[in-house]
Amino acid sequence: MAAVGIAPHNDPDAVRWVAIRHAEEHIHIVATLVRQDGATVWAWNERLKAQAAARDLEERYGLYKVGPSDRTSHRRPGAAERNKSERQGLSVIPRDRLRHEVRGAAAAAVSEAEFFAALRAAGVLVRLRHSNADPDEVTGYAVGLPGHHTATGDTVWYSGGRLAPDLTLPRLRGRWPDVTGPPSGIRRRTMPAGRRADAFLRAASALRHATEKLPIDEATEDPSALIQSVGDILTLTARAFEGRNGGPLTEAAEAFDRAVREPYRHRTRRSRPADDLRSLSRLIAVAGRITGDRDTAAALHLVLQLSRFADSLADLREAQQRLHQARTARQTAQQLRTIATTGTALSPADERAPLQVPDPGASARRTHVT
Repeated sequence: MAAVGIAPHNDPDAVRWVAIRHAEEHIHIVATLVRQDGATVWAWNERLKAQAAARDLEERYGLYKVGPSDRTSHRRPGAAERNKSERQGLSVIPRDRLRHEVRGAAAAAVSEAEFFAALRAAGVLVRLRHSNADPDEVTGYAVGLPGHHTATGDTVWYSGGRLAPDLTLPRLRGRWPDVTGPPSGIRRRTMPAGRRADAFLRAASALRHATEKLPIDEATEDPSALIQSVGDILTLTARAFEGRNGGPLTEAAEAFDRAVREPYRHRTRRSRPADDLRSLSRLIAVAGRITGDRDTAAALHLVLQLSRFADSLADLREAQQRLHQARTARQTAQQLRTIATTGTALSPADERAPLQVPDPGASARRTHVT
């Protein structure tokens, strides 16, 4: 409270405050904003000052180091959203479902037009925001779900930025090449079953090279586009395994997304390796749902390679002193290894036994059923 500036040391007329220990790992502090002498206190930059004080205490007393805020986290559903979803019997909160749909559409699209077309095809309502100066220029978008209304019957809209910092339209445009025209319809094509496994194996091979080249020293190059493209591969691999209903691999993709994001105002520059990986992620999107044992074996090999990349990303985030993301990447790597070795990403409706993938060569030659 002294560091924030509203209760200085040795000031008997300072505001009154109370600290409540809710659990072993945190406390809540509540303070009045009127001093004992009747003057009003207006806190300024209190959040940043409080965080700086907390980092100092962690260092001084050897506590768990949380790390500074990097403004990369997406907005969590509020109490009103959670309670409304529970009353309506929804298994997924609309904000979370929309973020999942938008991220999947962005990863699979090759252009802005295809991105919006994919959202509409998935049953998502889309509203475009146009420039006041040029009505033909689209400057943003919002998404909603049919049946998700306010008390007055209006659709509840979420802009891309309200879903996650990297889902604003300017950020998404940085992913795609300069393509104009109508949607290509790539997501509606069907890949022959025999080629699905090859798509996963090609992605795993490219990812192995990307892991070897991931720089620890950012002075040489900006790895952000490459890292983001790997997030797209994981997002679409989870969709191929589990569909829109989600599961353990989808949860791992959500966690990995947290480790992938760049700090606020970071400008991601496209790169050729990143574009190549995105091409492979779109190939996975075209492949559709996994249907056979060979497909599953190849996809689990890709998941194992993704776990190795997540470990390398954790090393990079630690070197960058981005501790939140380093821990998330490390935890995701462990989740992915568990899935790759036990086959727990299989749909609950799938009655086949889990598949083991001992090595890349074996996964291409045969399938082991345990």
